[in-house]
Amino acid sequence: MTGSGGPKRLLTIGHSYAVGVNRRLADALARAGDWDVTVAAPRRFHGDFGWHTLEPVAGEQCTLAPVPVYGGRPVHLMLYGWPLRRLLREQWDLVHCWEEPYVAAAAQVARWNRRGTPLVLATFQNIDKTYPPPFSWFEKYTGSRASGIVAYGKTIQAVLNDRGWASPSRIIPPGVDTARFAPDANARAEIRASLGWSDDIAVIGFLGRFVPEKGILELTSTLDRLTSPWRALFVGSGPLEPDLRRWAARHEGRVAIATAVPHDEVPRWLNAMDVLAAPSKTTPQWREQFGRMLIEAFACGVPVVASDSGEIPHVVADAGLIVGESDDEGWRNAIGTLVADPARRRRLGSLGRERAVTVFDWTVVARAHLDFFDELLARPAAVHG
Repeated sequence: MTGSGGPKRLLTIGHSYAVGVNRRLADALARAGDWDVTVAAPRRFHGDFGWHTLEPVAGEQCTLAPVPVYGGRPVHLMLYGWPLRRLLREQWDLVHCWEEPYVAAAAQVARWNRRGTPLVLATFQNIDKTYPPPFSWFEKYTGSRASGIVAYGKTIQAVLNDRGWASPSRIIPPGVDTARFAPDANARAEIRASLGWSDDIAVIGFLGRFVPEKGILELTSTLDRLTSPWRALFVGSGPLEPDLRRWAARHEGRVAIATAVPHDEVPRWLNAMDVLAAPSKTTPQWREQFGRMLIEAFACGVPVVASDSGEIPHVVADAGLIVGESDDEGWRNAIGTLVADPARRRRLGSLGRERAVTVFDWTVVARAHLDFFDELLARPAAVHG
């Protein structure tokens, strides 16, 4: 430990921190007041949608430490540059690595971390996969040096248990900014007006990637079978966009597709929805790991209908409707019922908002992380590698 009597020092590392919105956890950790938080992130990183350059966000409380990265495509083989090693040699009370344990960067951080400094990992992996070398070697080595790991959900924790993970773990979900994502009647009216829609017909919404595993084609099939009037709003992008647009052309005037919505504008578009549908479909290599759109809809007071893929039932709990992935009739009934029942939509919207504030707000999530960190610090130094 630093032993200075001041705030404890935390270094958190992750390639995703190159995007400002992904630093919300780090900012919330810093705002908690009892830790001084430094974020090590790539100076530049090529993500799914192009290049990102590390830039401070106005008002964020964490300190940025830009470091070079190499070989970021694919990200599993990305490596950090030598400046990160120098940074890790400083005195930190705890190091938090937001890289999956089986990737090269996580093993690199584990190798460079100072002996005796607790290292906490994080994982979204909710399928018990057998990794080929060198990824199996990375995972084994990283696990041997870890003091603890954050599992982002119950299905993720189950995989850790199945794999015999030895170090302490804690289930802590991702979070949402419940001030930015909040009910907004003005935004609702403005978005609907821009689409030429009045408030007399319910809007079923989708937010996310236009890919098969998100169930987007199944959703369009469900909408085709509804008997009540409806409109549909799809916000996102992906390879199924041409299929979606061909379907939308058959429903002229009641389907809108928005593919260029920046994250800052997402709350406005969510508020234009009466129901968010999340019909994710499990595949042999994927099942829903969390579903950030669920908690963003909750925070905006938008009722949720979601499939039972992966982590979704644990995220939704009793604050929304869960339907079996392949239950076509169940999907038609669930969405149809909400379309026809404004009072029930309001009740579910209130439940979702309450769940967002009490379980998923960033202040709650940050406090859970810091409590876990403090528990690990209280353990004997021998467990910290």
